Amino acid sequence: MSFTDEELMRLALDEARVAGAEGEVPIGAIVVLDGDIKGRGHNAVIQLHDPTAHAEIMALREAAATIGNYRLTDAVVYSTIEPCAMCAGAMIHARIGRLVYGATDEKAGAVETHFGICSTDFLNHRVGIEKGVLEADCRQMLQSFFRKKREKR
Repeated sequence: MSFTDEELMRLALDEARVAGAEGEVPIGAIVVLDGDIKGRGHNAVIQLHDPTAHAEIMALREAAATIGNYRLTDAVVYSTIEPCAMCAGAMIHARIGRLVYGATDEKAGAVETHFGICSTDFLNHRVGIEKGVLEADCRQMLQSFFRKKREKR
């Protein structure tokens, strides 16, 4: 089945909603390989007591388990926010072909905002990057979550 980038980002936003409902920062991710969704993930660091349980890592883990290989060569990752250094590094190691993300992360974004991990000549793999897909929706979800957190204080 063939999906558009926007349709897949909406699925990543659905994952982000699950994270938000669980009290986690609402970030979601989807991994697609050969036109099929192989992995889904949302932030679960609090719930799992695991600092590596970011949405992208969770989706990569599920995709790798689904195909029986940690190399996800040519897969596409859809993330609602620009990945951090850990997640971008995991994408390099998995040999992800393309990353599509929604909102830029001015504080911790390591794909383009800081470091350029997915496109540097320093590493042995490069990931194609598409940013800004459903950016307003992705940003609004995060802003709303943090606004509500501040109001509770």
